[in-house]
Amino acid sequence: MENKENLLEVRGLKMHFPFHSGMFWNRKKGFIYAVDGVDLSIKKGETLGLVGESGCGKSTTLRAVAQLYKPTAGKVMLKGKDLTALPPAELLAARKDMQIVFQDPYASLNPRMTTRDVIAEPMRIFTKAGLMSLSRNEMDERVEQLMERVGLSRYFKNRYPHEFSGGQRQRIGIARALALKPDLVLCDEPVSALDVSIQSQILNLFKDLQEEFGLTYMFIAHDLAVIQYISNRIAVMYLGVIVEISDSAELYKKPLHPYTQALLSAAPIPDPAVERKRQRIILTGDVPSPDRKRTGCYFYDRCSHRMDKCKESVPVLRDVAPGHQVACYLYHDPA
Repeated sequence: MENKENLLEVRGLKMHFPFHSGMFWNRKKGFIYAVDGVDLSIKKGETLGLVGESGCGKSTTLRAVAQLYKPTAGKVMLKGKDLTALPPAELLAARKDMQIVFQDPYASLNPRMTTRDVIAEPMRIFTKAGLMSLSRNEMDERVEQLMERVGLSRYFKNRYPHEFSGGQRQRIGIARALALKPDLVLCDEPVSALDVSIQSQILNLFKDLQEEFGLTYMFIAHDLAVIQYISNRIAVMYLGVIVEISDSAELYKKPLHPYTQALLSAAPIPDPAVERKRQRIILTGDVPSPDRKRTGCYFYDRCSHRMDKCKESVPVLRDVAPGHQVACYLYHDPA
């Protein structure tokens, strides 16, 4: 992929949640280290897939990028502006360039609002804040255009969410995300709650919209086939940190990090002959508790290649090939 300007840059992102104990939960006991130092960037017009086991911090990372959670530390640079340092009014203005498609289409739509009101809500908010100037007729026209673009009839605009199927509700969520003409769309497992037959339709819709509107995606999923299909580059996450980043084709062809290798070995291959010959990598040990601060490699307890220095310090992401980074001492030059 040609070198383009980075639309989003995340540096040293941390999201630590305090937890309490005691009779009245008034004593801070420690922290849950949900995200513990994430570095990534997304070029304009590309799709970065973020993949990993459930509970590894993918959705927390997305919500911290969107500033739905206030990060404990780190910077989130969108079009050169650090979102973590912006006052509320400027942050609202910056959100026009960044919208979210949520995972559950049954929970992310207000059941008391019509489809027209759901899609028009972002436009109303920004018009009221003085960041846009749209009349009701202009909003209605935009709503109808978006509905037809995502595959819904404009004549359904007065229906309520419960009158739609899951796939149709997710199309409404996509239309809402596009209402403000954003540059970046954050997708939090947007097809995981849908039937397999509908997933492919929604994924193709995402691709068509990206080509038509020049969108940039940060796409979270735990389904490796989905990530491979939709992504230009893939970041593999484990226990709150990125352990490998690579072009999609390169990662599936030559995974380097032991965790990535185990993750990909668990994904079924449609060719029975290949599936019978390949060897599944079974991880041993338990997933470490996220309330324990790590002093060494986060994957140390489950890695069959671990060395003494893996327990002493955390390996950082390093280039091992053009566009391919891995955080593992197996591929770092000897000190």
